[in-house]
Amino acid sequence: MHAWPASEVPALSGQGRDLRIHDTATEGLVTLDPGPVARIYVCGITPYDATHIGHAATYNAFDLVQRVWLDTKRQVHYVQNVTDVDDPLLERAARDDIDWAGLAEKETALFREDMTALRMLPPRHYIGAVEAIPGIIPLVERLRDAGAAYELEGDVYFSVEADPHFGKVSRLDAAAMRLLSAERGGDPERPGKKNPLDPMLWMAAREGEPSWDGGSLGRGRPGWHIECVAIALDHLGMGFDVQGGGSDLAFPHHEMGASHAQALTGEFPFAKAYVHAGMVALDGEKMSKSKGNLVFVSTLRRDGVDPAAIRLALLAHHYRADWEWTDQVLEEALARLGRWRAAVSRPDGPPADALVEEIREALAEDLDAPTALRAVDRWAARQQEQGGTDEGAPGVVSRAVDALLGVAL
Repeated sequence: MHAWPASEVPALSGQGRDLRIHDTATEGLVTLDPGPVARIYVCGITPYDATHIGHAATYNAFDLVQRVWLDTKRQVHYVQNVTDVDDPLLERAARDDIDWAGLAEKETALFREDMTALRMLPPRHYIGAVEAIPGIIPLVERLRDAGAAYELEGDVYFSVEADPHFGKVSRLDAAAMRLLSAERGGDPERPGKKNPLDPMLWMAAREGEPSWDGGSLGRGRPGWHIECVAIALDHLGMGFDVQGGGSDLAFPHHEMGASHAQALTGEFPFAKAYVHAGMVALDGEKMSKSKGNLVFVSTLRRDGVDPAAIRLALLAHHYRADWEWTDQVLEEALARLGRWRAAVSRPDGPPADALVEEIREALAEDLDAPTALRAVDRWAARQQEQGGTDEGAPGVVSRAVDALLGVAL
């Protein structure tokens, strides 16, 4: 599967800052020192509907991570998946009487268009669950043969007790885990499981659903968590720098994925930091496909909204915050974009080197984009009020905003 085209990232003078970022597993800020190559895995979409603002906010957060690393002159090895076979996708296809594979292909193509418009840097490897199946099967077999997994009526489940570190990602108690498991695709009430929290690794073929030859596992399809584990281990290996996604993935997805990988390899940890973006609401409720309360990026673009303004609307909120999308949020972003573009359109302006350092410092401290935006606001206000004599300043600001914030002025 191919990703989307990369927009050019301007090179800035000076040196970027090492990133301090909030780690869910330790509930605190950690300073990441990835070495010359930074490794990041971000969980991708299940393509049964278009990209909504909640998706865009999540991918914007991890785009900033990449930009901070690139500014330190590191290479970034970024991997993202597409869950192009899963229950929600199959249910949507059945509801609309359309081909599930065609639906996945259509929505993935639209996602690429949205990411390109928003200037999100693409992953080096963009991998679909279906194409990963040949690599998933041997991992499930290894877990089963090692006693870390078991069969139940043809399905194969992972035993959470096989990983002594289970629970260290989300830091939840058993009752909270059980509740979230039921809400987020698990089946804690299924009779015969060794532990209610045990997640499915391989689902035996169901009538009317797609399935693949699983070798000794029989025909079926992979569970959700093992998909990401197989892709991450193949392309990044154990101990990569950041596992990223929305806050609703901390449990069960990232918890289970970490345990799968740790049981497979005997190594710990799966990722050095688990980083989670907040949820975006609409009309007082979390924006989600199941509720249908969505604002689509493609719809905004079709209505003529500048993608740079959409990105500024996302950047105005700290990535870990839960916030609500409103018309006012977009109006403020459009106004800000207009002020910034007017400020950099002049031939000269106030000195800008200190502004670049302010942006760098804000982003390096847990991706504090709102503080970075306010710094640019102050420079634009000085430009408007008094101008300046530095002929290169507007260009410096324009390049810094593009390189570090992903906004083309």
